[in-house]
Amino acid sequence: MQEYKGIQFKYIVAGFLVGICVLLIYIGLELIISNLSLNVDSLVKITKDNPLLWILFLMPFVISALIWFYANIYNRKLKSVSDDLDSKIETSNQILEFVNKLNNDETDAGLKLTDENNELGKAVLSLRNKIEKGKTDEQRRRDEDFQRNWTAEGLAKFGEILRHDNDDLVGLSYNIISNLVKYVNANQGGLFLINDEGSGEKFIELTAQFAYDRRKYADKRLVWGEGLIGSCILEKQSVFLKEVPENYLHITSGMGKSTPRNLLITPLKINEDVHGVVEIASFSEFKTYEVEFIEKVAESIATTVSNVKTNLKTTKLLSESREQSEALKSQEEEIRQNLEELQATQEEAKRQAEEFVSFSNSVNHTLIRADYLTDGTLIYANTKFLHKLGYLQNSEVEGQHISMFINVKDRDWFNDIWDTLANGGKHFEGYMKHVTKDGNDLWTMATYTCVRNELGKVRKILFLAIDTTEFKKQNIDFKGQLDALNKANIKAEFFTSGAILDANRKFRDIFGYALVDIYEKNITDLLHKDEKETFDDKWGKIIKGKPIEGVFQMINNKREEKWIRGTFSPVYDMYNEISKIIFVGNDITNEKIMEITTIEQAKILKTHEEKLKQSEENLSKKLKETREAVRQQFKEIEKVKIRNEKTLEGVLDAIVTINEDGKIAFFNKAAEELWGLRKKEVLGKEVDILFTEEQIKNNEFVKKFTTPGTNKIVGVRQEISITNKEGLEIPVLILLSEAIVEKEPTFTAFIQNISVDLF
Repeated sequence: MQEYKGIQFKYIVAGFLVGICVLLIYIGLELIISNLSLNVDSLVKITKDNPLLWILFLMPFVISALIWFYANIYNRKLKSVSDDLDSKIETSNQILEFVNKLNNDETDAGLKLTDENNELGKAVLSLRNKIEKGKTDEQRRRDEDFQRNWTAEGLAKFGEILRHDNDDLVGLSYNIISNLVKYVNANQGGLFLINDEGSGEKFIELTAQFAYDRRKYADKRLVWGEGLIGSCILEKQSVFLKEVPENYLHITSGMGKSTPRNLLITPLKINEDVHGVVEIASFSEFKTYEVEFIEKVAESIATTVSNVKTNLKTTKLLSESREQSEALKSQEEEIRQNLEELQATQEEAKRQAEEFVSFSNSVNHTLIRADYLTDGTLIYANTKFLHKLGYLQNSEVEGQHISMFINVKDRDWFNDIWDTLANGGKHFEGYMKHVTKDGNDLWTMATYTCVRNELGKVRKILFLAIDTTEFKKQNIDFKGQLDALNKANIKAEFFTSGAILDANRKFRDIFGYALVDIYEKNITDLLHKDEKETFDDKWGKIIKGKPIEGVFQMINNKREEKWIRGTFSPVYDMYNEISKIIFVGNDITNEKIMEITTIEQAKILKTHEEKLKQSEENLSKKLKETREAVRQQFKEIEKVKIRNEKTLEGVLDAIVTINEDGKIAFFNKAAEELWGLRKKEVLGKEVDILFTEEQIKNNEFVKKFTTPGTNKIVGVRQEISITNKEGLEIPVLILLSEAIVEKEPTFTAFIQNISVDLF
């Protein structure tokens, strides 16, 4: 500051001297101009003559004063700038020292800012805070990584344990509880399973106990619902106690007795079904991730226990099925012909179904379509929907409730259908009547289908339909005509094979068959032997599209002759192929008999007829008894078959059965979920569609399983990989069994999913 004052003094003196010089120069010029000499009188004279000279006399002092004034202002500003610079230097030094501490990981260092607007200081403090937050986040991530790795390793370990000894619940229980107690650093554990195999009430049984790295043998049985174990099973929720009652449990070791203070009881639950509980006691408090890990392991244990029980039941059922198959083996030959006829009928039905699917795909672009929310609100309608119901724009229908299109009289039964669909029930397929904008009826062949989201919940309901209004009107007209035709004539429908598809009451009355019996007949069963000789040629012409009209000699169920005048006419489907043959005729037996009676002698005819009638009655009776016996046997076989198929359908493990040709004959629901394929997509197909070419080539078991005529690897559990429909590779355990009936082998594969979901 003294330096600034010295500079100020110099500038004042300089200013004063400049003022003196200007004054002297002016006086000199005035003396020269006035021609005066330099003396006091001359100075007085020019001063009087020029008053401006007084101002010049004051100029040195004025300049000095101005310099002093502005110098003070400059000094104050300079001092302010200097002080501010010193403050910034001090702050910079503090920030530098703070940054050096941060470089040395001293994140707890403090920084006091004298200038609240110092952006660099704020940025450094913000950096310090971010570093501290980063350290905290890093430590939290390390903890989370440790917990995830610990959980993943544990799940993998117990997944491996659960793959072995899964046919021995006691041994498996000990391996589970001993490894679980060790893995979570607990002190004692027990595994309780629900025993409901007997005929009495179910109870809870302690199957394994472990404490202090030693196996504990305990024969403990709890009544259903007893204690904390029973409560855990009933409530299906984990029980976690930090203060265990004194007398609840204790651990004995070489050091004496002690009571753990922390107890965790977790149910072995899968799909809301509880198979038991796992109980773990520890002196240390269980951490949250440890509890979650134990609950995940409990789910895997429940799945394994459920599979073991199911496998045991399946083995028992298969044994019973083999015994029943052996018992029915002697009867199989007698009904083989009936089964072959049934198979032919099923194949024909399958062919017709495939034709229908092909037809549906070809006309899909012509369907009426609308999308609804589950509350019935319409969210989309295509052009055909609007056109058929008499609307011009989507704005007229979108956002409206579906009841707008349903007649008031039809809403009660339709609401039941809609409630079922909205709750995820079975789709609706059939005739549906709607009301157009003008109040007219619109008949459709409709389908309501649930569209689900990735969680399996119903997202919307899709409506697809074909306008059948005109068809409905024609159908009513045709129905009236058919009713009149049925009342006036006998009528029957035949497959092109000759099997009877349907027959009206007049036909059945004339031939003496019940409705259930007529379906077992063929056209040849109704023909007289004399008629059969020429009828094959006639039938060949009929199935080629040529109607045949004439009088046909037939027999009824009592082997009596019937003379029918009628016409066999082919009926074409939408592909212009013959789908069935319709026969319409009239009974002229009486007229024919009268004609025959006039030719033959009445007495001889009567005698022969009596004998023939007696023989036919006896034969018909025996045939009827035989058919009834066969029918009963067939029904029993069907019951056993259906029961076995339903039992296998409900098994949690995937089950696939193939015949000797390598074609899939059975594919249960668990197999559908494992491969992501529907049953109808694989039945009757080669089994190699379930495996990739690489799996078939590289795995000997799969190669033999998918190759017809080779010796399969039977009775040996194999671990292989399969690839589902989405391309995901899944590890599984597979066991192949063989059954031979009448030298025709079938192979059944039992497949268990052993993949483990880690997260």
